[in-house]
Amino acid sequence: MTPALAALVAITLLRLVVAAMVPLSPDEAYYWIWSRALAPGYLDHPPAVALMIRLGTSLAQATPLGVRLLGPLAAAAGTLLVARAAEDLFPGRRAGVTSALLLNATLVLGAGSVMMTPDVPLLLFWTAGLAGAARWLATRDGRWWLAIGLACGAALASKYTAILLPLGLGLWLLWVPALRLVLRSPWPWAGAAAGAAVFMPVLAWNSANGWISFAKQGARAGSWNPARALQFLGELLGGQIALATPVVFAMCVAGTLAALRHAVRDRDPRWSLLACLLAPPVLIFIQHALGDRVQGNWPAIVYPAAVIAASALVGPVWRRLLVPAVATGAAITLLVYVQAIAMPFRVTGIVDPVALRLAGWGGFADRVEAIRRADEALFVAADNYGIAAELAWHLPSGVPVIGVDPRWEVFDLPGGEGAIAGRRGILVRSRRRGGDIDMRPWAELVEIRQVTRGVPGVTAEAFALYDVFGRPSAAASVVLPSRE
Repeated sequence: MTPALAALVAITLLRLVVAAMVPLSPDEAYYWIWSRALAPGYLDHPPAVALMIRLGTSLAQATPLGVRLLGPLAAAAGTLLVARAAEDLFPGRRAGVTSALLLNATLVLGAGSVMMTPDVPLLLFWTAGLAGAARWLATRDGRWWLAIGLACGAALASKYTAILLPLGLGLWLLWVPALRLVLRSPWPWAGAAAGAAVFMPVLAWNSANGWISFAKQGARAGSWNPARALQFLGELLGGQIALATPVVFAMCVAGTLAALRHAVRDRDPRWSLLACLLAPPVLIFIQHALGDRVQGNWPAIVYPAAVIAASALVGPVWRRLLVPAVATGAAITLLVYVQAIAMPFRVTGIVDPVALRLAGWGGFADRVEAIRRADEALFVAADNYGIAAELAWHLPSGVPVIGVDPRWEVFDLPGGEGAIAGRRGILVRSRRRGGDIDMRPWAELVEIRQVTRGVPGVTAEAFALYDVFGRPSAAASVVLPSRE
């Protein structure tokens, strides 16, 4: 085993340990619900993350490790694909090892691989598509277009942002004159058909459900808010510097600029491939930031191409930056791991992003259950999907957890009418939520208690608990699955 491969095995094992020790975030608990109600689509995203969780929990049971099992493994596979692509594009420059080091030095992969989200399968299949294109360029074996097409279809079945992958590859073939002839062969079209076949169930599900998933994600496009554009652009830049880690970010920017320069000046097919997978996403995220906030994980798709471009930079300055880049990224990632597991860094009254998402869910659920038993309530309900999912994950299997939210209507889960109609229960609601409570499921509602979650000295979130009495017809309510 080479030192590079041994290092990849070691970091994968470390990520698996962290994945087993960190409590589930609300989004992860929500995706676990998906895995218990498998479908070709969901309101928020396509189904790949649910399939990954289902496979992981079948191997490691309904545990944090089971939910996240395929995350570190997908990161390891993606690393090998990035290294292979870099070597195919830039042989003789040690670009494979360099790109693998840079990618694994980012928080995008370091933290993203131990949290199971749709970005995990998206990055894996996006990288597979990039690697397939690089392999085709190196071999000119048309059969690689079948693999490229399947990767594009699987990426689209992970997250709709993946549409930029086939669009970028199509732009690449049109941009480089020497590559246009391939469009006369059947292979790219056969690959496109293979990808469409993979994505077809998602389309069929959306068609059967009024295109709700496309409508939800499409509603984010085209926003325009000049009064806050500078704020959103600043958040986008700052967030990516943090997620890439500063030195890696600088190298990725330099690599991206080099790719654009070679693509425009020389139409070099290698650099043009990277440029066509970098420029459209970057421009789209900048455009989105002119009107709304760009979530930090959205631009993750640019990093496979960006680290390959950075690895191909020539000149001693870039080689000298490699060690500081990897060391800085590794140190930041380790600090994030420690904070996620033990949360040793606390400032009273200040909630860090890790605590905000992860802290105290188990203890919070225990307090809710104690109150439910004391009040002899027959169920626990929540009108926020993340809170409902966390309660379903933590509460004992004999306690019905009811999700009361219109989003649950498209899930293949048992209706909650029988569990709440004419019965008394507890509704849990975050104090952060604004607006009035939807009274359609409830004949009676009285606030009885406040419960918090967090760590000693830091309150991450406060919740109001309500005594509720269910109506005979409880709209948009389902019984969520139990972990046990």
